[in-house]
Amino acid sequence: MQNNVLILDFGSQYTQLIARRVRELNIYCEIHPYNNPPEDISGFKAVILSGSPFSVRGENAPHPDLSQIRKRVPLLAVCYGAQYLAHFNGGKVEASEIREYGRANLSVIKDEEALFENIRENSQVWMSHSDTIKELPENGVRLASTPDVLNAAYRIDGEETYAIQFHPEVYHSTDGKQLLENFLVNIAGVEQEWTPEAFVDMTVAELKEKVGDDKVVLGLSGGVDSTVAAVLLHKAIGKNLYCIFVNNGLLRKGEFESVLDQYKHMGLNVKGVDASARFLDALAGISDPEGKRKAIGKTFIEVFDDEAHLIQDVKFLAQGTIYPDVIESISVNGPSATIKSHHNVGGLPDFMKLKVVEPLRMLFKDEVRRVGAEMGIDKELLGRHPFPGPGLAIRILGDITAEKVRVLQEVDAIFINGLKEWMLYDKVWQAGAILLPVSSVGVMGDERTYEKVVALRAVESTDGMTADWVNLPYDFLQKTSNTIINRVKGVNRVVYDISSKPPATIEWE
Repeated sequence: MQNNVLILDFGSQYTQLIARRVRELNIYCEIHPYNNPPEDISGFKAVILSGSPFSVRGENAPHPDLSQIRKRVPLLAVCYGAQYLAHFNGGKVEASEIREYGRANLSVIKDEEALFENIRENSQVWMSHSDTIKELPENGVRLASTPDVLNAAYRIDGEETYAIQFHPEVYHSTDGKQLLENFLVNIAGVEQEWTPEAFVDMTVAELKEKVGDDKVVLGLSGGVDSTVAAVLLHKAIGKNLYCIFVNNGLLRKGEFESVLDQYKHMGLNVKGVDASARFLDALAGISDPEGKRKAIGKTFIEVFDDEAHLIQDVKFLAQGTIYPDVIESISVNGPSATIKSHHNVGGLPDFMKLKVVEPLRMLFKDEVRRVGAEMGIDKELLGRHPFPGPGLAIRILGDITAEKVRVLQEVDAIFINGLKEWMLYDKVWQAGAILLPVSSVGVMGDERTYEKVVALRAVESTDGMTADWVNLPYDFLQKTSNTIINRVKGVNRVVYDISSKPPATIEWE
């Protein structure tokens, strides 16, 4: 793949959005921490520097060596990147008198410049910085300004290096996608060949080469990621793929049986394993969210090790890991700090002696769905909401018991089925219920009750990196609340979560 774009991450909350916008242009890109870049950049046709929470004037500011990039590969520096190029190359960066955050408009544009082709005057952009570029670097040529920011964009004469103070990756920058296309396609000459069809062909060929005639065991969850991974592997190695669907006791109501039935007609070799008691035993008495994740991950691996030993000569374990899992699990000093651990990222313990294959490792969620559609997977399955690997364990705050699981399964079923009945399910990216570790006083009939509180959560998103809460109809929420309280013994209060990500996360743990 020679039409790669390298994104160097300086810790910005928007770095993943840069990758999303680039991928939307049918261009492949990779994110690497600024302090751990690829040793060989010869395969990259363009480089983008992200923003950062740091100031270039600070002692702990990221200070990358760009000698292998500048004048060799077209470079676009965003926000911190633009300030970095100015500050360390003869320009001047100072603290802004007023922190510049939010919408702004480009008041002056040199539209004859390639970077701003087809971008109109007064175009809205998104600012997010506390420093400002007072003087351009050596050989800097101003390309755009706003009423408050003189040096909103510039280029460096004599090289294909461009810098912008605003964030083109954010939706609020109305011509941001056009600017990225101008840089990547018109200036850097990157071909737009990153398509679902191309990904399927390339991945199947790579899997055939990597796996050969060896056997692969794959954990199916019933979700989009593992299903698409399974079909890709099936295309590549056919009968040598052995799928295992584990009931960890933390699935949605009736999900174990329904998922197994769903796979019957897909030609996959699937075995169902009910290990619910084993998982619940492993979780007994554990309340810490990370502790629960680790206990589930450890048990998951143990179950797989047991099952893999029943299949002769298995060499690989396949996983449905996707790019957001990888990004969130990278931990460096600053960029991409770990938000939560993922039990399907980072390899396997030595005792398992299986090599890992992750065919979706570089895809975002919406790209996984497009790849699935390209391979003819049923639309209903591809449209399923994401469901966390640890299942309901991270939607039950506190310790896990079989009774709490039962209660939450009943609540969740009412909520999800209601969304489908009201034709709201496909308008929501992810939905679920959370069992809170508090009880509240209620009145049912002539008796006082002291029972559990549940929270309902529904968000809209593209890839889970950012998410907004969904404004569900009051009539729906009222009916859902009444149904839950009337039908689920042990619950007497329902609340609705109206937090967005950031600052909250989609899941509560």
